[in-house]
Amino acid sequence: MSKNPQEQYIYTQNRELSWLRFNRRVLEEAVDTSVPALERLKFVSIFSSNLDEFFMVRVGSLFDISRMTPENTDNKSGWTASEQLRRIYRAVPELLTMKKQIYAAVMDTLGRSGIQDVSIDKLTSEEMKAVNRFYKSQMLPILSPIIIGPSHPVPHLPNKNLIVAAMLEDKKDRKSIGIVPLPESLPPFLMMPDGKRFVRTENILLHWLPTLFGAYTADESCILCVTRNADISFDEEKFEDSEEDFRRQMKKLLKQRDYLAVVRLELGSTISDDFYSRLSGLIKLESNQIFVDSCPLNMSYVYRLIDELPKELSAQLLYQPYRGRWPENLHRDQKILAQVQQHDKLMYYPYDSVEPFLRLLNEAADDARVLSIRITIYRLAASSKIVQTLCRAAENGKDVLVLMELRARFDEENNLVWSKMLEESGCQVIYGTEGFKCHSKICLITLRSRNKMSYITQVGTGNYNEKTNAMYTDLSLITADQTIGEDASAFFRNMLVNNLDGEYEQLYTSPFGIKTMLLEKIDQQKCLGKEGYICIKANSITEREVIDKLKEASQAGVEIQLIIRGICCILPGISGFTDNIYITSIVGRYLEHARIFLFGRGEDEEFYISSSDLMTRNLNRRVEIACPVRDAVLRKQLRWLLESQLRDTAKSSLMLSDGSYRRKQGTLPFDSQSHFMEYSPHLPVEPLPEKPHLVSRLRSFVEKYLQ
Repeated sequence: MSKNPQEQYIYTQNRELSWLRFNRRVLEEAVDTSVPALERLKFVSIFSSNLDEFFMVRVGSLFDISRMTPENTDNKSGWTASEQLRRIYRAVPELLTMKKQIYAAVMDTLGRSGIQDVSIDKLTSEEMKAVNRFYKSQMLPILSPIIIGPSHPVPHLPNKNLIVAAMLEDKKDRKSIGIVPLPESLPPFLMMPDGKRFVRTENILLHWLPTLFGAYTADESCILCVTRNADISFDEEKFEDSEEDFRRQMKKLLKQRDYLAVVRLELGSTISDDFYSRLSGLIKLESNQIFVDSCPLNMSYVYRLIDELPKELSAQLLYQPYRGRWPENLHRDQKILAQVQQHDKLMYYPYDSVEPFLRLLNEAADDARVLSIRITIYRLAASSKIVQTLCRAAENGKDVLVLMELRARFDEENNLVWSKMLEESGCQVIYGTEGFKCHSKICLITLRSRNKMSYITQVGTGNYNEKTNAMYTDLSLITADQTIGEDASAFFRNMLVNNLDGEYEQLYTSPFGIKTMLLEKIDQQKCLGKEGYICIKANSITEREVIDKLKEASQAGVEIQLIIRGICCILPGISGFTDNIYITSIVGRYLEHARIFLFGRGEDEEFYISSSDLMTRNLNRRVEIACPVRDAVLRKQLRWLLESQLRDTAKSSLMLSDGSYRRKQGTLPFDSQSHFMEYSPHLPVEPLPEKPHLVSRLRSFVEKYLQ
């Protein structure tokens, strides 16, 4: 780090503002008319859910820091938590204005196909009858209107639940606030008889609101929802002194999430100063924490809408379905175990099917030679085939060890359920190391054949989740390299005894190994000067030591190309600091999620894939794994992948020296994701020779013996 305190911030930016710039690019995908209209609506929904989580986690965390350690400053900007919050609250309204305009344009486009979010006053008489029936039979019986007053204090307002509020006046002209929470059991909208027009449920409630408060008159009303801090943390010391198990402690902790401090209030429309003042006073928020958003406050309705639209209509307005291909270097009719023992395999999801890995696990569950299966789990699909296979393996007598991370944010409850199911099937389930989330993605299959132990190891960049495997781009290496297998075996033994500082031949782990490896590799390229080369693909980069080391390599003349989808705290092209750093970000149909580290060129190049981003939390506070890719064929695949992404002009943006982004300009648009969907990097391989039938083998042996 620079000795000059101010110089250190010249080539870095605050992570929160960098993240907001990333989310802006997500929203901008909804402007691209080459994207089908319903997919554009999805991008608006993704932008909204991203922003919700940002407030729940990042803003919630800053809120806590500003109260507990107000003097602490961010090492990329020099700002305190309070200053970061001020800048966040100042930046968000511009994004909401963009969202309003883009959402209106997308809905206008959908309206040409008959898909309309209809206001009550635009309904036909038949549609109004359907709405009235729905309200009286399904809504009214479960509504709970409340008038806030001495006998009815402000009730608990759950996180992100929609609420209709009204400014009420009694016969003596006294004013008060009335609220009606929208029950979560209700559907988000009511579809009209034509199957295309719909009315959102909160608008139905808003229409009937004046009838719900008896003698009171509703002068004005609005839809609102609160966002609460969701950044819960597990108290390790308390756990150490408790006789309760980890799962029961987590269940108690999760109940607290919905009662943490409110960090944002969203209003669905502009309201009078009096109404505004009363609401902000009830919820106890400053004006900069209150946002007006005329778009639906819960954009998750989009996915149910797509499900309920006529299939022939939605098919025209969505991406053409795509299923990952079966890799050309694997033969469907042969055992995956046997093929992997001959050649390493590298899958690139979603372009490659996840089916080979699922088959590999299934084979291991039933193969008599397999002694054990060990795996780390962070997030799982709702109906996980992987869990089913692990349970069957345990029931078949295999030694199955699952390192289940119960602290995977917003998946804690799911993982509690899965851990119980795995234990009941006979799997050994452990919950990682205190203070360090296990985010690594590794699976080890141990076999014994002729009294000899051998290993099949899978190391990936993404979760064992069949659903996200079809939506996120991730890499999965399956290898029979025995040194990697021995390292993986040692890794699981270390996890069993909470040893985070294990020694390995080929694997690198955090919190102690990956950052050291990265700094050493960057230094090696720095020594080569203009002959050096670094290319890193990751989700985010925030770690100060890595940033400073990349700056040093840039000053030495090393060409550095970064493909960073999200948060990027290093600024490129700053004269005298990061002149030789070029940063690209790709936002498209699939969420870019793979992590690749490349150092050097030609024969000297070294490739690694990893579960870890270049973030402080990944490198210092999580258990992660990075694995070298040494096979020449697989390195060629990775080189092709990186070169294709660097060529992208359709979905990539170039980061400028002020942290903003500009779309790449190309004579012909090149979409790397479409390219990967069309072309395979795999080289076909010859099928394994079939083993002769036992009778044929005996006959051959006898004939040879008699000669």
